[in-house]
Amino acid sequence: MVEMVLAVSDLSVRREGVTVVDDVSFELAPETDTALVGPNGAGKSSLLQALIGILPRRSGEVRVLGARLGPRGQLPAAIRQQVAYLPQTLALGGRFPVSVAEFVGLGWDPPGPSLPWTGGRARRSAVAAALAKTGCADLADRALSELSTGQLKRVLLSFCVVRPRRLLLLDEAQAGLDPLAAEQFHQLLYQLHRSEGWTILQVSHDLDMVRRTSDRVLCLNRSLRCSGSPDHALSAAELERVYGRDWVPYRHHHAPGPPA
Repeated sequence: MVEMVLAVSDLSVRREGVTVVDDVSFELAPETDTALVGPNGAGKSSLLQALIGILPRRSGEVRVLGARLGPRGQLPAAIRQQVAYLPQTLALGGRFPVSVAEFVGLGWDPPGPSLPWTGGRARRSAVAAALAKTGCADLADRALSELSTGQLKRVLLSFCVVRPRRLLLLDEAQAGLDPLAAEQFHQLLYQLHRSEGWTILQVSHDLDMVRRTSDRVLCLNRSLRCSGSPDHALSAAELERVYGRDWVPYRHHHAPGPPA
């Protein structure tokens, strides 16, 4: 029997006194790509944040690689290190004093208190290899706060790939990118998905991209309204159930291009 990378049972989350995720259950099989779609305010970001303990759960259970997520987001360090989370945006002050290589190195370090930016040859080699995989080797000495949005997205993937990961959670990772840059980012993401063996759960509003690339779709509007293959979950009838009768499909017109 295949062990699920992520198992969510009866998960409910409240935010400022309002239930934003209500009784949601699903599982992620190894090395699959699952899209989480739904209207604005449907609870998608809150769900991801609850899965890693940024938001507390009101009820329900989350298991990551067989380990139960504690009430304050606790996971064994060996499990936590196999999970990476990419937020929509990474707020950086204009003087944030961290280079790209130093930031990616934090992805190598074990969770919990540690001395940053230290380590030997193995750490430096891992950082260099991660930057090379994402086409960011020339950015190693740049300040993180000086990067363009597209460069920063690739550096975040470098952070994810510097150590082996099993589960990657992305909260609308293409936010802030123009259509060409978004297409290039997804090409790079799916190259790494295959080569690294990631299991992916990603929030997306780009239903065309979801239809073309995802193995499975979860349709959320506070509760889980439907799930299944893209052909099923993104059918007109199911989308009307999730978004309402007046929904307008969000579509990009992607231009082909090499990986970013």
